[in-house]
Amino acid sequence: MLDEKEIIEGCCRHDRRAQKALYERYASILLGVCIRYSGRRDEAEDILQDALIKVYFNIKYFAGKGSFINWMKKIMVNTAITHYHRNLKHHYHQDIDDIHEMDIEGSEYDSADFTREELFNIIKELPQGYRMVFNLYAVEGYKHKEISDLLNIDVNTSKSQYSRARSLIRKKLDSLKKIAEKVDEQD
Repeated sequence: MLDEKEIIEGCCRHDRRAQKALYERYASILLGVCIRYSGRRDEAEDILQDALIKVYFNIKYFAGKGSFINWMKKIMVNTAITHYHRNLKHHYHQDIDDIHEMDIEGSEYDSADFTREELFNIIKELPQGYRMVFNLYAVEGYKHKEISDLLNIDVNTSKSQYSRARSLIRKKLDSLKKIAEKVDEQD
């Protein structure tokens, strides 16, 4: 098994064994990043494939500063954003400029109330624009100004889509919690 440094050096030489090792070691982690930004697994796999090609061709530019996996994750996110822009005309898109951040506090959730899969599925069901903004802001830590630049939308649109995403997530979590409480009552 090649270590990370050997994988990077091998990929710089276009060594197929190193490329295969990179794929085997990191593909499942990177696919998870891609799935967060796409609505379907097959779409995420396309994004992963496109992004891995970028990784293979640009690995020589990895300076060795910082984490290699984080460098690749950034490529995955940027490729997902490019994919989003390319396919935007195929999705219903609505700008919401005049919505202010809604207060969605008031629902108390215990971290054990929901499984990771339940939370993932709720986020996956968000409309594509909401999901993209939510992931960039809440998961990746981008600021609304950065998101507006990346997605070519107004800053207020980013804020409102994030707010709407949070609201939808809250409603779905409330529904899940009510279902769980009914099941508990029946037991």
